[in-house]
Amino acid sequence: MVRPVLLTVDDDPEVLQAIAHDLRQQYGNRFRVIRADSGKAALDVVQQLKLRNEPIALFLVDQRMPQMSGIEFLE
Repeated sequence: MVRPVLLTVDDDPEVLQAIAHDLRQQYGNRFRVIRADSGKAALDVVQQLKLRNEPIALFLVDQRMPQMSGIEFLE
């Protein structure tokens, strides 16, 4: 069975790594944790997951990012 994805998006690599680490420790046995360092990269990940029909359980997105804010990504 495919584990649902927790997608984390943040332009700060240290924050992104820390969040992914914490999520893997807590939920890694039930969910896959995927990181993206920008809104555009996250949209690419979402497209790939949709093509493979893999479910996304959660988006955890930084609100303030260059080029595309977290709000813009979620819209």
